[in-house]
Amino acid sequence: MKIFNNPNITQVMKLYNKTVKPTEKTGEVATSQDKLEISQKAQEFQVALKAYKNLPEIRQEKVEILKEQVQTNSYNVSGKEVADQLIESILIDKKV
Repeated sequence: MKIFNNPNITQVMKLYNKTVKPTEKTGEVATSQDKLEISQKAQEFQVALKAYKNLPEIRQEKVEILKEQVQTNSYNVSGKEVADQLIESILIDKKV
C-alpha cells in the first residue's frame, strides 16, 4: 500500500529532513565530592559493637569455676535468686 499526498505524512517527512544543529559547548561544570560524616555516638557504637563481636560465646573461666563448685558441692544458690531470675526473664520476654 502506498500513501500519496497525505498532509500528515508530508509534515512528518519535513521534520525528519531538518538538519540538527550541533550543540554548543559550555564552560566546565564544577563537580562536588560526596562526603560522609559519622557522628561521635555512631563511632563509639561501632567500637562497642566490634568489641562485643570479639567476645567469646562462652566465658570458659566462669564455666570452670562453676563446674568446680558443683563437683565439690560448694555451689549454693538461694531459692530467692532463682525466683528473681525467672521473674526477670519472663518480664523481659513479654517486653520484646
